[in-house]
Amino acid sequence: MTLHNTGPFRVGFLLIDGFALLSYSSAAEPMRAANHLAGKRLYDVRHIPVAGGRSVSSSGAVIEGTATLDGDRDFDLVLVVAGGDPARFDDGRVFQWLRMLARRGVQIGGVSGGPVILARAGVLAGRRMTVHWEHVQTLAEITPSLLVERSLYVIDRDRMTCAGGTAALDMMHAVITRHHGAAFARRVSDWFMHTDVRPSGGPQRAGLVERYGVSDPAVIQAIEMMENHVADPLSLDQLAHLCGLGARQLNRLFSEKLGASTMAFYRGLRLEKARNLLEQSVMSVTEIALATGFASSAHFSTAFKSRFRHAPSKIR
Repeated sequence: MTLHNTGPFRVGFLLIDGFALLSYSSAAEPMRAANHLAGKRLYDVRHIPVAGGRSVSSSGAVIEGTATLDGDRDFDLVLVVAGGDPARFDDGRVFQWLRMLARRGVQIGGVSGGPVILARAGVLAGRRMTVHWEHVQTLAEITPSLLVERSLYVIDRDRMTCAGGTAALDMMHAVITRHHGAAFARRVSDWFMHTDVRPSGGPQRAGLVERYGVSDPAVIQAIEMMENHVADPLSLDQLAHLCGLGARQLNRLFSEKLGASTMAFYRGLRLEKARNLLEQSVMSVTEIALATGFASSAHFSTAFKSRFRHAPSKIR
């Protein structure tokens, strides 16, 4: 069993002329390798030019279009890849198309300058996100209320943002892990000699080892998946399956290494993220509850008070 087993996962790349070829390749190539290693088409990748029949990168490389804004709309994920000065991009037709995808529940992502395009389209409200450091200040000027994190990538429910460059390799490792398990995702990363996969929130895996004082590969893998699924928590069975373990075995490892059950640790991680959002954002308590995977503000407030001995409103 995988978390995506109903046919090829349909991915559209909306390439804004002047996009960085490395950022695009780091996101697209892992899916090509996954198809090759699996011996079947796990990912159906299509390329969508903004206009005409092709897109041109900043280095002059040409990517021929295989889909159009007016045609194919049957995607599971659309990734916008942009470079240069994405704040100058102003195409109402593209913005409207992205909003349409959002209304239909399609997962939408941005790579490098792509998150700036998503912000201008208005589809990142209430979502944690990241962007290439070059565009942080511009993004703050466009939409000051956005929850910009200085991370390699952020996956928040139906939105996925990435700083670009080789960070897209790390993001796609997380995506493939979610779909096909950690062992297969490792094979894909090894194909590119990408042996030091970095978690979303830091520059390298060692950060998790130092933060939690544990080096067990399965526990580290589970924590990475938890950090990638704060707003849409995975179940114990899902976490264990993706780590290639049984649920009881994973629970035993967490109890031995961290002194808490898997799901108790997971809830604590989500509540820590919620406390950070309370201190650093202008989101309402209800919005923060949803952004950290709680079904209601009442449920969130009860869990928060139990852990921190204060109501969320007191922290703010």
